[in-house]
Formats: sequence, structure tokens, C-alpha cells
Amino acid sequence: MLGQSCTDLEVIAVDDRSPDHSGAILDEYAARDSRVRVLHLAENGGLGRARNTGVDHARGDYLLFLDSDDSLLPGALAAIDRQLAACGGPDVLVFDHQRSYWDGRAEASCYGDQLAGVGTQTFTAAEHPELLTLFHVAWNKAYRRAFYLREGLRFEPGLYEDAPLSNEALVCAGSIGCLPRVCVDYRQRHQGAITRSPGRAHFDIFPQYASLFAFLERRPELARHRPLLFERAVSHLVFCIRRKERVRPADRRAFFREAARLYREHLPDGFTPPPRRARDCRLLALDAYPLFAAREAVRRAAGRARSAARAARPRLARAGHRLYYAVQRRLPGYPDVAVYSAYWNRGVACNPQAIEAAARRLAPRLHSVWVVRPDAVPALPPGTDHVVPGSRRYWRMLARARYFVNNVNFPDHLVKRPGQVHLMTHHGTPLKTMGLDQQPYPAAAQMDFGKLLRRVERWDVSLTANPHSAEVWDRVFPSGYEDLSAGYPRNDRFTTATAEEVAAVRARLGIPRGRIALLYAPTARDYRRGFVPRLDLERLSAGLGEEYVLLVRTHYYYRRDAVLRDLHARGLVRDVSRHPSVEDLCLAADALITDYSSLMFDYANLDRPLVVHAPDWESYRDARGTYFDLLSGRAGETPGPVTRTEDELTAVFRSGTWRGPEARALRGAFRERFCPWDDGLAAERAVRRVLLGEDAAALPPVVPLAERRPAPTPEQAEAALAAEAAGAAGPDPAGNGPAPTGTGAEPTGAEAEPTGAGAETARPRARKLGAVTGGAGGAEPPPAPEALN
Repeated sequence: MLGQSCTDLEVIAVDDRSPDHSGAILDEYAARDSRVRVLHLAENGGLGRARNTGVDHARGDYLLFLDSDDSLLPGALAAIDRQLAACGGPDVLVFDHQRSYWDGRAEASCYGDQLAGVGTQTFTAAEHPELLTLFHVAWNKAYRRAFYLREGLRFEPGLYEDAPLSNEALVCAGSIGCLPRVCVDYRQRHQGAITRSPGRAHFDIFPQYASLFAFLERRPELARHRPLLFERAVSHLVFCIRRKERVRPADRRAFFREAARLYREHLPDGFTPPPRRARDCRLLALDAYPLFAAREAVRRAAGRARSAARAARPRLARAGHRLYYAVQRRLPGYPDVAVYSAYWNRGVACNPQAIEAAARRLAPRLHSVWVVRPDAVPALPPGTDHVVPGSRRYWRMLARARYFVNNVNFPDHLVKRPGQVHLMTHHGTPLKTMGLDQQPYPAAAQMDFGKLLRRVERWDVSLTANPHSAEVWDRVFPSGYEDLSAGYPRNDRFTTATAEEVAAVRARLGIPRGRIALLYAPTARDYRRGFVPRLDLERLSAGLGEEYVLLVRTHYYYRRDAVLRDLHARGLVRDVSRHPSVEDLCLAADALITDYSSLMFDYANLDRPLVVHAPDWESYRDARGTYFDLLSGRAGETPGPVTRTEDELTAVFRSGTWRGPEARALRGAFRERFCPWDDGLAAERAVRRVLLGEDAAALPPVVPLAERRPAPTPEQAEAALAAEAAGAAGPDPAGNGPAPTGTGAEPTGAEAEPTGAGAETARPRARKLGAVTGGAGGAEPPPAPEALN
């Protein structure tokens, strides 16, 4: 709580006669921070009474409760404060939570979508009764203190004290707001949790719900809520009796009898139970525990049978798949079918996508089939033929297709038959150790290296982007494959993209004209679990100012980050983590900020500024191992300015160092070392050599680096399109001709980019290539979906 960015708070810590040293620890905190007030109770009274005492001493505008083993996530109070203001100061604000487990897992609640659907509007429970179905605990709400005291809300003693008060607050509130952000980490204890300790204490639930119904009796104007609250109470009682960690088998009859008594005493007039509760309600109304127990026995037996069937189903399916796959491998192959996959079947992307696009032009007889996970199917480009792993057609394609293209290894179950051709495209230039070089690094070496080499033995061709990669792949993936020094197909766009494309990408991303877009793309950490941003992105955004737009792309290993999602919603950053094309993001960005991501090697093709932010270089290097010292400052190793702190990073941009002469010199040497073959023809070389079987000596020669023209920068693209528009409008009144339509115009910023690199030179080059490739050179792959998230 004390580490929250929102500092306008008081922390009232109640020592409920704790038998450990909590009281003394709290006193130490209070001595160091005047916002902490400690209340020491003379005797233990339980959670409800302790909260009531804290409320009596509170002076803040809003009340929040937090259990002693849970925590507030970073930025939670600031987010709550902003939403309270946006909602106009509601009586109650409900926010989201996550459950975390001893093994590091964190699960989002099931209420996020429901909370998100409200926006900044406020409602009453009468207007939206579904609000009463939200998790009824005390700590997922902020209560306006004046409202709380006016309604006389108090916790009852005993367990389940949250349920009555939460429901009472919601039905009394004149305005309820919602915040979908995850604010509380609800820790699931391995053992010792009250709710997972069976015993008679769980009978406290009956007086708790009795107090709720007594409250409703005193407030006849709230009678409309009684049926739904009664149904929720019944649901809660049945939930408890079914769980052995709450109600012991020996206590179930007595618990059911108490539940039946509460049911009959508080049954609303004319109550009609929902279908899913009808049977439980009938049995409670009859106090028919034997029937309930018999039904539960049948339900548990059916559950065990379903579990056994589910457990057996994969084994039977695997056996059936093995048989089907074996039969299919003995049937004639499909000589004109190519199977593609990228990033462990995550969708159409990277080098395989660029190769498939080139194959449609150069080898139209080939039919493409993508392997994609079920969750990736909705995002596929229209018309994409695909198979889902495990389906019958998937096994048929593995058995009979001729060509296989992937940027990672295909699964171990793929058996390569004679005549099949495998192209490994890889998906980055190695800064970190790879393959067999990972063995000395435990953080990275979580693999079976024997199986790795068996997968490598299936490769026929390994595509390399530069001499450094070729040297590394040869050592760490030793086998008899052919090394194809062709460049990376996904980087072709960095040479062939036009001013119109660059401008269109920025428009789809919503980047205003004249703003500087910075793409922050950190890589994954082997020694850390989950996305841990090495930057305070809110502080960085504020430090950069309105001139900059910060695009943030997390590594695809990580789930969506709640803090990043909140910053995106507030317009402080653009969360582009789920954008389908990293190449589009690079084209849109004026500069790249990264740490150790291989994206830096690709981005260098654009000859745009690169900044390395490496606050944990030593930890990363020692945990994973690296092939050179990225921070050395030596030509060919460091691509641009290096920062270690947020203040240094902000200063690099505010001072203009990011695009100064020293940065330009470092970038040039880095580009010369790592981008020698990325000339816009990599995909064509791959198709001609692997899919068409042409001789390596006949492939298009590499265009020398000095003769290439990267895609125009955003500034150059804006200038070119403005000049083109001016030209279309005719000569100006002064008689001056239109500005050049190419993108080689001198930029107005601090760094002068190379001249002559624009639409006017890129387009003729594409047409010239078209003459070599059958008239289709320079065509781009189908556009990716435009939605960011």
C-alpha cells in the first residue's frame, strides 16, 4: 500500500490481538510513515469487528478494505482514484482482482468483461441487478465513507462477513461505478486458509445471511432485490455443502437442516427459482437431506466417470492419430503442397509469411496450408487454408505434403518421409546463446538437447540473415543441411515499402502527423516469470512530452498486462502487443527502443535510430549468455545510444542524442555487420532455391548495402505525400514547380537521413525486379488486420 503511486491515503492497520509479531511490525511502519495508524485491540474479535474498528477511525473520503495476506497491485489506487473522478464520485466502485497461487500462477477473475462493459457510467442495483452477481467480498470495492456511515453498514462477527455487507452496500447505493482493471491480488494459500479449513465455523454463514434478510426487512423500499439476493444465498449455501474443505461429511446433515430452515424462514412471496437452482430449492423446501445426499452421490459418481473418460480420450486419440498418420505416410505424397507455420502455430507471420507471399507470385502451382492453433484461427487473413493441430487433415498434411516451412522446429511427432523438404527460416539474429551453446546456462537450458538435434536433422535448408548467424547456426545446430545465405524474407518490406505504405500504417495506428513514434519492444527474460517492464512507462511518457508517441510491444510469450492495458486506455502509451505485424510497427516507428531483442537487427535495415535500454544487462548476460557485448560502444556491437536508467533514456531523446552523429555512426557499423543480405530479395531467393529447386548460383545477386535505399522514414513519407499532393494540384502561383515526389527530401529533424531513398527510387527498382521474377516483383503480401487489440 505504501508503495502505491497514489500517495493521498491513510492506512489504518488493525492488530486483532495477533499471536505473532504483527503488532510490533506495524508499529515500525507507523514510526517510518505518518500515513500509517495502528490500532491494537485488547482481544481477538475476528475480521468483521476489526474492520468496523478501522472504519470508526477512518477520515478519508473513501473506504477500501484489504485482507492481511492479499496485496494491491502497482498503480491500483491511482487507477481507482481516476475512475472515481471519471464516474463523478459514486457511492460504490467495484474493481477487478486476480487469484495468485504458491507456484507463481495468476488467474484473472471471470468478472473482467462484465466490469468493462459499463465504462464510466454509473447505475443502481435496481437498474442493473446483475451487479449483485459480482464477487461479494469486501475488498473489491471502494465505498464513499459518507454513504457508508449514512447507511449504517457494519460487518457481523464470524466467517462469511463479506456477503451481507457487500450486498447491502450495493442495493443501497445511489450510484455504482465499475473498473475493469485488476487491482487486488487475492492470494490462494497452499494451506491454512479459513475457507479451506473444514469445521463448524462454516455454520457462521447462516446468521450472516439472516442478518442480510433482517436488513431488507427494515428497508421495505429495497424489497425488489429480495428474490435475487435469496437465490444468491441459496447458491452460496449449496456451494459450501458440496465442498469437503468447508463442510465435513459428518456435518453435512446438520448443515443441510440449517440451510433448509433458513430457506423456509426467508422464502420471498412468489419466489420462482431459476432452472439451474430449481432442484436444490425443492429439496431445501422439503428438508429432504437423504434425497440431496443421494443426488450428490450420483453427481459425484458421474463426475468421476466423466473425468475417467476425459483422461482416457487423449490416449485413445493419440493411438488413433498414430495409426492414421502411419497409413497416410504410405500413400502418395502431395507434390504441390507446402505446409507453413510460425511461432509454434501462433498464426501467419514472420519469414514463413513472406515466403508464402512470394511463392504465390513465383510458384503459383503450389498450394499453401498453414498450421495454426485454434485460438489463432479467427485472426487469419481471409482465404487462408489452414489446419488445426490434431485434426485428421493436419496428420494428412504432415504425412503427404512435400514442403515444410517454419521459423521454429516442427513437433517431434513429425516423421520426415523421403522426398519431403524442410526449410528452417529461424526468426532472429542471435545475440543470446542458442542451441548447444545454451547448455552451460541453466536458466535457458530447459530442453532435451538430444531431441533438439534430432529435430535439426530434419532440416534440408537453413536460412541465414548475415554471416554472424551463419557461423552460430553451424556450430549450435550441427547437421548436414544447406546454409542459404539469402537474408530474412520478413525484412524485404524494409526495402520495398513505399511512402504511401508508411503513412497508411501510421494512420491505422492512430499516430498523429508530425509526432515522433517510439517503438519500445523488450524481449523475454529467462530468469524472470511474466512480463516485468523494466521501465516506468507512465513516467517515461510524461518525461518525453506531447511530441512523442510511445508504442509498447511485449514479447509474445507473455499474456496481456493489466498495467499496460490501463496506460493504453488512458492514452499515455499505445499497447501494440497484439498487433499482427511487427514489420508494420517498425515501418511506423521513428526510432526503436529495445533491450536485447533480435528486433534490433531487423530494424537496423531501416537505418533509423536505435536506442538500447539495458538496466539488467549483467543479469541477462549471466543467465542466458550472449555472443558479444551489446553495451561495449564498439562499432559493429552497439547499435546506438545505451541507457541504464529511466532518466538517462528520457535525456537521450530530450537532448537529441538519439539521432545525433555518434548514434548515426554506430548504427551504420551495426547495419553493415548484420544487414549485408537484406536487400528486398530474400523471399525470392528462398522460393527459387527451396520451392522451385533452382541452382544457388542462379539466385538474384545481393544488392550492395551502399546501393540500397531503405523504406522512407515517417518524416520523409509525409514530405513525399505532401509534395505529391502539391504536384497534383498544379504549379503554385509563384511559378515554382512541385516539390520532388520521392522521399529523399531532407528531413527537418536533428538528423539528416540519406537522400534519394524514397518512392521515386523504390518503385522503379520494384518494376525492374518484376522483369526478373515474371512481372510481379515488389508486390506485397495481403494486408494484416488493422485492429491493435
